Amino acid sequence: MTDTRRAILDTNLFVGAQFKRTSASAAIVTAVREGRLVMVWATETRAETQRILDRIPPLDFAAVADLYSEDGRHAGPLDLEGVAFVEDAGDRKFAALSRATGAVIVTSDDDLLRHADRLDVARPAAFARILGIDQGGMRETDETTPDGP
Repeated sequence: MTDTRRAILDTNLFVGAQFKRTSASAAIVTAVREGRLVMVWATETRAETQRILDRIPPLDFAAVADLYSEDGRHAGPLDLEGVAFVEDAGDRKFAALSRATGAVIVTSDDDLLRHADRLDVARPAAFARILGIDQGGMRETDETTPDGP
């Protein structure tokens, strides 16, 4: 992994964090909120996260909107064609952002994880362990919820 102080948080991480407050996903969100981790984002990834969170009651994008700080914003272009090997076109924006910034994608999405040989990706529990983030008593086998609709 590259710079572990900066990470791209996939939409499913926010879903997992809001459904399970003791998950690695929730611990990672807390690390961003406390300034221990910079969340890297682009307009496209923010819009995707907002679209999904606003579609799943009782989730709420407003609960995480403040995490999208300017110091993590990538304003440059995203090369979606360069990551066409990612089968789900909706996931390509996260892959392209990682390629553009060098930040790891933290995700539970198998569509991204299966390309670990070509992308810098990590599951939430593994990333939390690397950072030494307190996971609220999370067991080694716990995972977050899979991708939302």
